[in-house]
Amino acid sequence: MYLIVTKTFPPEVGGMQNLMWGLANELSKHHMIKVFADYYEDHKTFDEQVSFSIERVGGIKLLRKYRKAQLINEFIKENKIDAIIADHWKSLEHLKTNKKKICLIHGKEINHEKGTSLNKRVLEVLDNVETIVANSEYTKNLAISLGVQRDKIIVINPGVDPVKELDKKTLDKVESLLKYKSPRLITVSRFDKRKNHEKVIMALRNLKQIYPSIVYICVGYGDEEENIKKLVAELGLQPQVMFFKDISNELKNALVAKSNVFVMPSIVHKKSVEGFGIAYVEAAQYGLPSLGGKDGGAADAIEHEKTGLICDGNELDEVYSSINSMLENNKFHEYGKTAKENSTKFKWSTIIEEYKKILN
Repeated sequence: MYLIVTKTFPPEVGGMQNLMWGLANELSKHHMIKVFADYYEDHKTFDEQVSFSIERVGGIKLLRKYRKAQLINEFIKENKIDAIIADHWKSLEHLKTNKKKICLIHGKEINHEKGTSLNKRVLEVLDNVETIVANSEYTKNLAISLGVQRDKIIVINPGVDPVKELDKKTLDKVESLLKYKSPRLITVSRFDKRKNHEKVIMALRNLKQIYPSIVYICVGYGDEEENIKKLVAELGLQPQVMFFKDISNELKNALVAKSNVFVMPSIVHKKSVEGFGIAYVEAAQYGLPSLGGKDGGAADAIEHEKTGLICDGNELDEVYSSINSMLENNKFHEYGKTAKENSTKFKWSTIIEEYKKILN
């Protein structure tokens, strides 16, 4: 039996939740697994529908990690466990076992300056792990620069489930929402400084001179939402920018499918960095090329000048010229076709083979 220990898990929504769900779900097709996850409201209906056991641990956040570790330690003593896979170094910090441990690393959570107390805690946990799975080459190199043992790290990109066919009714709804707006740019992400909505909006002011009917679709929510909306108003771009949040998965996917270019030229903001960017691959499945930033792991998800472009997200000129070059002569069609073909290598059924190698 394999244990999966995670802080976040569906029905909670987010990239990490999708990653841990995909890994658990795919691994359960080959092995017996049990998931230990933090408590989340309305989890019962979800948990009853899956084919493996999920134990949710609640209580005061400060004490939860100790209670969770105690429950896992007891479970290990009473059952035959082949290995433990953790979403985060903190999920392993209080476990007392010599069982084989695999820890996933993503970027932001290990990005603590060398020699600081947090960096020492990260290294202490990762020194006692057999294999460290980095989500991209960028994250691997970041980990090495912070003192993580190079020979323990392997790169396995996050996987995606094959997309479901979209309902014609939803696609028609999107078409009526967007009406005659074209070309169509889209970002599906949290409103977060590092996602860099700002530079896209600033580039949009110039792009609308060339493409008067251009639209930028923003799907998500987050701390920067009000600042982004304020910028749109200041630049008089309300007709060019559409915001969507709290929408169904079906509508979100239909908005992506009906768009032309996925834009997320991420930057490093404080310690926050885009370790990989699964959203680029999800967009590629619908035939969209992406614009990603050079800071972070986007280069693992986007092949520059094949499935999209990589630019310096800090440079407004680069963001503008990169978007424009994909829109000129409908270049996005060619990139999008290659992106869709390339996305098949990220399917969970393929990615899980890499995990099986390290588990065996």
